[in-house]
Amino acid sequence: MNAAQGKRILIKTISSEETLPIRHRVMWPNKPLDYVRLKEDPQGHHLGLFVDDQLVSVISYFIQGNQAQFRKFATLEFHQGKGYGSCLFEHLLEELKRQSTSLVWCNARDDANGFYKRYGFTERPASAFARGRVTYTIMEKKLDRE
Repeated sequence: MNAAQGKRILIKTISSEETLPIRHRVMWPNKPLDYVRLKEDPQGHHLGLFVDDQLVSVISYFIQGNQAQFRKFATLEFHQGKGYGSCLFEHLLEELKRQSTSLVWCNARDDANGFYKRYGFTERPASAFARGRVTYTIMEKKLDRE
């Protein structure tokens, strides 16, 4: 990762409450904080990437059977493009493989599809939808077991 030089990087489990400020600031800053809270958050798993002890990227995931959905993946704007989100995402995929998850999916904002395609995700046919002015496509990837 190009940003790791001279930086202390730590990925760890965090609480859903710790994800909220970054979710809010990055995804829906013009909405109330509760807009980025998910009713499923208490049942989910939440990861954070810290750079020199500052939380800069978050992702939440929810396992049902042998499938997992990740949601609310966000990196603070100043830290975008430095590889932190990729590092966190790769960590998530490895974690899901360790947990014997066979399929991972998300509702990808259309402007993020290229990112997920780099990791081998494909679009589900006829899965496009909109929420407000944001369009999404369901993207998924089968995971190889280790």
